Amino acid sequence: MTASSAVLAGGPVTRPAVSRPVRQQRFRADIAGISPTLVLYGVFIVVPMLVALFISFTRWNVVGSLQWAGFANWSHFFSDPVAHHSLLVTLELAGLSWLIQTPLAMALGIFIAGTQRYRALYASLYLLPLLMSTAGLALMWQGVLEPTFGGLASLASSLHMSFLDQNYLGSTSITFFVIVALITWQFVPFHMLIYQAGRRAIPAELYDAAKVDGASIRQAFRHVTLPQLRYTIVTSSTLIIVGSLTYFDIIYILTLGGPGDTTRVLAMDMYNVGFMQTTFGYASVLAVILGLIGIIVAVGLVRMTGFGTMQSTQEGMF
Repeated sequence: MTASSAVLAGGPVTRPAVSRPVRQQRFRADIAGISPTLVLYGVFIVVPMLVALFISFTRWNVVGSLQWAGFANWSHFFSDPVAHHSLLVTLELAGLSWLIQTPLAMALGIFIAGTQRYRALYASLYLLPLLMSTAGLALMWQGVLEPTFGGLASLASSLHMSFLDQNYLGSTSITFFVIVALITWQFVPFHMLIYQAGRRAIPAELYDAAKVDGASIRQAFRHVTLPQLRYTIVTSSTLIIVGSLTYFDIIYILTLGGPGDTTRVLAMDMYNVGFMQTTFGYASVLAVILGLIGIIVAVGLVRMTGFGTMQSTQEGMF
């Protein structure tokens, strides 16, 4: 029985055996295809990480020579309350960013995935923050949020809207959430594009089948859209969380880690230790910690969600 007749008859399909030389040729072709990526990854990711790991076991102030310190820098990290607080702030920023950005980006991505022309106009407007540099956006918002002569302060004064007159960048109770809001405003458009592409890749037949079975819009979203966006969610979540670990420029410009240490993330702590105190050995410890957290998060998301297998693109069929 041939493969095509077996499919028509509903029987199992037997795949023809592939000879060893053919498998070797395919393997060499795969290696040749990914070798440029591997080279770039090694030069710009692996080598810097190994250098940072080496420096973390030394004492170095750039001017003098490297001095072997053993595990002294690492021991200092485990007993450093400032670093522990910075790590906690970093994790809180990453978690809150994911909780806010994911539903917003998914909703906007699904919305602009429609074919109506006005949705393309909305998509263009949403993308404007993504086209600007983070430093430029931070300076713009600094002018808007400045408590004395800023845009919101002037608006509150002229319209007698006292609730707008807040110390947005100097309050221990709201500054952290202001930073999260600004980060969300800038990066949601990027993840919106990811969800837009994922939604448009879902076959229309799945929604037709759901409609025939009497599914409501909510049921179709739950049983068709969400399962089909599973790997899109994993991709977006990985980028949000790993990216949140390295936020620096917007915090540096707006708050310098303040007020107090409210917005002092680990990347900010690493900058202060390395470039302000010139203790690059300990700063390298913080860099390695950030890198390890990013790797653990990325690998964990892939393993928990089965993203690495990519077994089916037709999950959730109604």
